[in-house]
Amino acid sequence: MTEVNRPPRVGGWTRFVTARPRLSLLVALVITALAVLAGSGVADRLGSGGWEDPHAESTYATKALEREFPASQPNLLLLVDAGEASVDDPAVAAEARRIVARLAGEKGITGVGSYWQADPSAAPALRAEDGHEALIAARITGDEKEAGETLDRIAPEFRGAHGPVDVSVGGPVAVRHEMQTIIQEDLIRAEVIALPVTLVLLVMVFGSAVAALLPLGIGIVAILGTNAVLRGLTEVTDVSVFAMNLTTALGLGLAVDYALFIVRRFREELTTGAEPLTAVGTTLRTAGRTVLFSALTVAVSLAAMLLFPQYFLRSFAYAGIAVVLLAAAAALILLPAALVLLGHRVNSLDLRRLFRRGRRASGQQDPKAATLEPGTSGPSVTSGTPGTTGPSSAGPTSASEGKAWARTANLVMRRAPFFALGTTAVLVLLGLPFLGVKFGTADDRQLPSSAESHVVQQHIRDGFPGSPGGGLEVLAEGRATQAQYADYKQRIAALPEVLRVDGPLVRDDSAYFTVLPKGEAVDDPAQRLVDELRATKAPFDTKVTGAAAVLVDSKDAIAERLPLAAAFIAIVTLLLVFLLTGSVLIPIQAVLLNALSLTAMFGAVVWIFQDGHLSGLLGFTTPGSIETTLPVLMFCVAFGLSMDYGVFLLSRIKEEYDTTGDHDQAVRHGLQRTGGLITAAAVILAVVMVAIGTSRVTNTKMLGLGIALAVLMDAMIVRSLLVPAVMRLTGRATWWAPGPLRRFHERFGVSESGDEPTPAPAAEPAEERDKVSAHR
Repeated sequence: MTEVNRPPRVGGWTRFVTARPRLSLLVALVITALAVLAGSGVADRLGSGGWEDPHAESTYATKALEREFPASQPNLLLLVDAGEASVDDPAVAAEARRIVARLAGEKGITGVGSYWQADPSAAPALRAEDGHEALIAARITGDEKEAGETLDRIAPEFRGAHGPVDVSVGGPVAVRHEMQTIIQEDLIRAEVIALPVTLVLLVMVFGSAVAALLPLGIGIVAILGTNAVLRGLTEVTDVSVFAMNLTTALGLGLAVDYALFIVRRFREELTTGAEPLTAVGTTLRTAGRTVLFSALTVAVSLAAMLLFPQYFLRSFAYAGIAVVLLAAAAALILLPAALVLLGHRVNSLDLRRLFRRGRRASGQQDPKAATLEPGTSGPSVTSGTPGTTGPSSAGPTSASEGKAWARTANLVMRRAPFFALGTTAVLVLLGLPFLGVKFGTADDRQLPSSAESHVVQQHIRDGFPGSPGGGLEVLAEGRATQAQYADYKQRIAALPEVLRVDGPLVRDDSAYFTVLPKGEAVDDPAQRLVDELRATKAPFDTKVTGAAAVLVDSKDAIAERLPLAAAFIAIVTLLLVFLLTGSVLIPIQAVLLNALSLTAMFGAVVWIFQDGHLSGLLGFTTPGSIETTLPVLMFCVAFGLSMDYGVFLLSRIKEEYDTTGDHDQAVRHGLQRTGGLITAAAVILAVVMVAIGTSRVTNTKMLGLGIALAVLMDAMIVRSLLVPAVMRLTGRATWWAPGPLRRFHERFGVSESGDEPTPAPAAEPAEERDKVSAHR
């Protein structure tokens, strides 16, 4: 490009990202290659737990018991099936004892016990009620990675037929390890599904194969970069394997969002006759600012999870923030460089020409002859003029789509009260099932019904008395006499939810009791039993742990920090939206309507995954509860994505309002110009989330399908119907701000307009009514 063709003034950021575009892309390619190397093997270093509060009483008790009484915390269970024989048959018993001896001799194994070696008082809990199955329990030492390696080494030696018995491997460590393996396999399958489908959808949206490849490239850069970040974080903290699913989904989804927005605006500028460098500069000053604000709002929602102590939630914050910032950085640095190099060739390889030729062969008019660009009232010239390369050059919203969105906006604003009340009522109705939510913990039922560790635990649930391996442990610290221990044991045995109390096992000044509840390990009675045990007086310090105690402590930790997290999201979001719009009312509307848009997701989660509707169709086993951290995670992710689309819509409305001062026209124009864009982005992101939702692990399935539903509801219901209806009802008051805040926004705020906001002319109510009538 010659100096004559350069615009008189190019912004500093535009100069920075476009000065040497080939070098920028080369450096990005090198950095991406390094990220591939740095992030290799990250999945093997991720954990499959993290639902517990590390500072809770149950966590302290668990660590103390692991240290002082390893046999009290078995994490490996071998289910010994004697077939038609009894587990008391001499041949069965002899073979079982040989298996026990072999297991005890394995490196990394401690605390081995079994029905055939158990204390007579504890033996019934390790023997199935039908007498054909019994358990061998042990503890695999080490952290999650070391335990997984030990399990991989010993499981093939013990699994399968051993003379008269057949052995299956289960227990918490087997559940976690199998879950981690399945998640890694499912993630690969999700990527295989999501990438080509996303590319096809992008081609359909853009028309141009070249333009379609840009968002995909940005997404791949973001995903690979985040894997490298996660690999580095595993050196200093625990990171959940579930976070990799979020990395893939958000990496692709947000890259598509940001690239759609930027490429669409760039192509719009080309249709006005702007040179590529000028078009990039305008795009970065307008859509680029919106992308930056959008990324910040999503990052803020995800950062709220850092306030919770569970590393499961914190892992999603690490992965989410990293992928959001990398996607935004790639969209604002690499994408402009690519657009400058491509110029008008961004519209190359228009695959929709094949369909146009088919229509012309049938005698239909060539749609390139005379088309209406979105937001225009006459035909656009499409032949031969630089920068006007056809109807798709303005971006993903075609002329017919633009007219359809304009009609939708007119309809919604004419019937604003009906649409505002109607959509609100529907969303509230869809969310009602969440009022019956029951919180639980992740267990083997997260796995497919055919998974070995799930089969073992299901046999234990169905055929063994009490909850073997799922009881409560009471740690007693402090010197005490046998009479004091006996008195305490008698008091806890008298509690209504207690099936049996074993122990105490005493070592120095510590002891522990095992308490088996009458029902399930983590149901409501078991949780009440935790509170009763903690309230029972003793002459020594007591700490309660076990699955139900971990759940109680996790719920308490979330309830304690949830108001702080909600306040953090709300306050920072209000500030960011105010900086974007300069309005006091719009940020409040944005937060409230975004929260309302999530009701359908939460209602569906309870109706489907807790109550079990569609479990056969979707292929999962319902535990009858929702894992405690999942609603927090889904709220933070879905709220951030909703704000992502909200920022896109509000920024375009604000740009039009700054230009015309006509509130109703601004709302119509914003929906017309972004309705197709937001819908296309939401559909693509939903496809990615549905691909994640094909996972065989229930929590991942719930996360993917739930967020896909939330995204679609937000784009197609809230952004298309509720937001324009509410803004029509609030009228010009929508843009009000007190003097000090208005001056603050004039100094620090930004908008999608490339220039400073100009004061909007006042309009009389009668004039506004005339304008609405004219658009009707």
